[in-house]
Amino acid sequence: MTFSSTPPSDDLTAQFILPGRPVVGRLVRLGPLANEILNRHDYPEPVANLLGESLALAALVGASLKFEGRLILQAQGDGPVAYVVVDYDTNGAVRGYCKFDAERVTAASQGFVRPGAETLLGKGAFVMTIDRGPDLGRSQGLTPIEGETLAQCAERYFEQSEQLPTRVRLAVGQVTTAEGTVWRAGGIMAQMVAADDTRGSTEEAWDNARALISTVADDELVDPTLAPEALLFRLFHEEGVRLLPGKPLRAECRCSRERVEVMLQAFDASDISEMVEPDGLIHVTCEYCSRTYMLTPEAASASA
Repeated sequence: MTFSSTPPSDDLTAQFILPGRPVVGRLVRLGPLANEILNRHDYPEPVANLLGESLALAALVGASLKFEGRLILQAQGDGPVAYVVVDYDTNGAVRGYCKFDAERVTAASQGFVRPGAETLLGKGAFVMTIDRGPDLGRSQGLTPIEGETLAQCAERYFEQSEQLPTRVRLAVGQVTTAEGTVWRAGGIMAQMVAADDTRGSTEEAWDNARALISTVADDELVDPTLAPEALLFRLFHEEGVRLLPGKPLRAECRCSRERVEVMLQAFDASDISEMVEPDGLIHVTCEYCSRTYMLTPEAASASA
């Protein structure tokens, strides 16, 4: 895919509504954010695609939270990818990473079809955890991993956990722009509003919206020249659609030297001594952002 026009605003998630119809939706566009996170890890392409889908999905779901907190999206199983996890903060910060077996990923990637979620993750669980902060605690829901996309996992999650009909489309890809080849990700989600005495039956309107969402192509979700408004107009121009102001997103990790020092407080002196590398320092690498913190044994012991 090659695009050359000036890109519209990126790294955002925004709600859209279909006036007069019992459907609400959300759109996410990830440009520099996806490129930074996926290049930082330099994963094999199938693993990078899985993480990119997870980033887009976490932003779609997390942006609907009505309080300050976090959404942790995780899928884990017995496949070549042990797990993928994305941490979305309602302040717009997003981070994520995967743990995988490189040889098993290579074996699973043979053939003409790109391996998807079920192939990479195997048998396991799709989990969404909502963290409302220290005063309100966490809530968690899960569903089995079924289907070759995380979009299918999310649809089943909402159907089983919240009885909320949901349609999700996700896409990840490398595109060529004037600045070079970059990673991009995008997604769109629609959900049916429950019927009531005023609305009456909502099935027909929902079936129509779900069918239209299903027509979205991967390149439309990652095309940097296609504005969110234009994509939604393509889908809903006959019925009408309104895009609400977007929320900016950014790649940001919460790790810090201070957090590393607190973590080391859990170890005694003998454990700390075994952590010392040949250069005489303790190296601690953040799995989310790949940043490495180096501490002297004395500093680690002092933190304890």
